Amino acid sequence: MGNSTLFILKFWAGMATGSIAIIADAWHTLSDSLTSIVVVVGVKISAKPADKEHPFGHGRAELIAALIIGVLLSVVAFNFILEGVQRLQTRELVNYSTFAIVATIISIVAKEALAQYAFMVARKSGSRSVRADAWHHRSDAISSLVILAGIVFGRHIWWIDGVLGIVVAFLIFYAAYDILRDAMNTMMGETPDDELVKQVEGICKSETLLELRPHHYHIHRYGDHTEMTFHIRLPDGLSLFDSHEIATRIEYRIKEDTGIISTIHMEPEAMFHH
Repeated sequence: MGNSTLFILKFWAGMATGSIAIIADAWHTLSDSLTSIVVVVGVKISAKPADKEHPFGHGRAELIAALIIGVLLSVVAFNFILEGVQRLQTRELVNYSTFAIVATIISIVAKEALAQYAFMVARKSGSRSVRADAWHHRSDAISSLVILAGIVFGRHIWWIDGVLGIVVAFLIFYAAYDILRDAMNTMMGETPDDELVKQVEGICKSETLLELRPHHYHIHRYGDHTEMTFHIRLPDGLSLFDSHEIATRIEYRIKEDTGIISTIHMEPEAMFHH
């Protein structure tokens, strides 16, 4: 509702002044409503439990939602560039009204407030899609701030409206890049951070006197559910039963201490002496 109201306000101001930058910024604001719907759907789907078709749950629905938001941001940014270039070609001077200034200020305050709230929710929930949505709100606030600066300092410069559209486009492209990179890295699998590696090494040492030398880590996140695989080395003469017993103890401890489901691949020591 808030985004729709801001859209009407800014679109009205843009039409009244003939500003391409303000009109494009209005459409950017409206896109927030669309991405918010995507976030709500993504979070709802990710909360569904695991089933036969999705044994690891539906947690990655949030990542898909973040990808959709990133793509939408990129499309909006590309449109900003097109509009900005077109305005530069026409060399038309825009006369910004007081109404346009007031509408832009209202947008900046409202969008930054929404961004702060979304960032707070993202910190508490750890939701990537909510964080992506927060960045969308902030990018809208920043773009409106840039436009306000142009209105105040360059209202008599013919090229200011076109340049503002292009500047805002690059701000949005950066936000889209950050969101897409974060989501795609998670979907493709990650290596664990140093703190988790040290924790796993400590668990291995506490569960057996053997030097297991854990290595080849991979992390796969599915929302709240996380899977980890890694390798350990065991003496050649150790029985399959004893090897499995050691690996199972370590897997159980990792689950108890970190909440991560781990799968351990066992390698014979002789493989590394040839």
